[in-house]
Amino acid sequence: MSASESAPPTRLGRPPTRMSIGNIISVLWGFTESDLVTFAFPNTAFGILGALAGTFAAADNESGVVPRPPTWREIVLRLPLVLAFNWCNLLVFNMANQRSALSVAEDAVNKPWRPISSGKITPEQTRRAMLAIIPLSLWYHHLLGLWAYGLGMLAGIWAYNDLGGGDEAFLRELLIALGYGVFNHGSLRIALGSHGAEVGPKGNLWTAIISGVVLTTMQVQDLKDQAGDRLRGRKTIVLFLGERFSRGSIAFFVCVWSCVCAWFWAPPVWAGALMVALGGLVVWRVLMQRGGVADDRRTWRTWCFWHSCLYLLPFVDFGRAAFGTPPSTLIT
Repeated sequence: MSASESAPPTRLGRPPTRMSIGNIISVLWGFTESDLVTFAFPNTAFGILGALAGTFAAADNESGVVPRPPTWREIVLRLPLVLAFNWCNLLVFNMANQRSALSVAEDAVNKPWRPISSGKITPEQTRRAMLAIIPLSLWYHHLLGLWAYGLGMLAGIWAYNDLGGGDEAFLRELLIALGYGVFNHGSLRIALGSHGAEVGPKGNLWTAIISGVVLTTMQVQDLKDQAGDRLRGRKTIVLFLGERFSRGSIAFFVCVWSCVCAWFWAPPVWAGALMVALGGLVVWRVLMQRGGVADDRRTWRTWCFWHSCLYLLPFVDFGRAAFGTPPSTLIT
């Protein structure tokens, strides 16, 4: 048996050979539950709010007819499709990420409630389930007209998990940032619909900005996971370059991106000030609240809240348009 298919004994013993439909749904939900609020929901909001803000461009076609932009009702009705896109990709990533022996050992320390480490399913059963779930995921991408996004996501998952890219300093952050870019851009494409509107320069740049935020600050999640990461030999920036450097770089880039995002969407003064203040709260916690894992978990949740609030900024442009005020024109 390969290393990716073996795992230390789990806390609850061997899972049942046959699982009921209810157990299967519970296990699949368990693979993604902890990442819904911090990943799937914000990325869904990115697509919906970005589409509402008008981050589209008129697509050229042979007839010369300029396609109409989607209405807000059409965009909102596509919310379930956007959420399903994010959830199915998150499921494939998490199943691949959690099934190796090293991941099981790490989760026994950091996240013992996950399905494999808690004994609800074995790594071998997870592998077999993926043989069915991956084709279903690709079929869904095909229906959405996002076949290339699905293939790109699978390539990234393979590089991150099977090739160990997620254990290498800097490459780990780069792969995560690229993954966010695929999730967010795909969410925006789905929200815009199939009536001809394409993601325009403003949407592309906003996607790149959020990926930049993730690339330079998401190492904040590694502050709380140092014990498990050290156990599996993962070279996070926190462990590779030291906690002092990591905390300093996080604080610096949170300040930078808070200002950049406020400038990009040009919200009212109070909204821009609020975003900068939330960034300041993250900086204060990163630099001053260093009492251990509990403090670092609170800091991680504070970062997630700040990061999610960045996704709300496009709603400013939608509000301007809805109430007859011209939207911001920094990027057209």
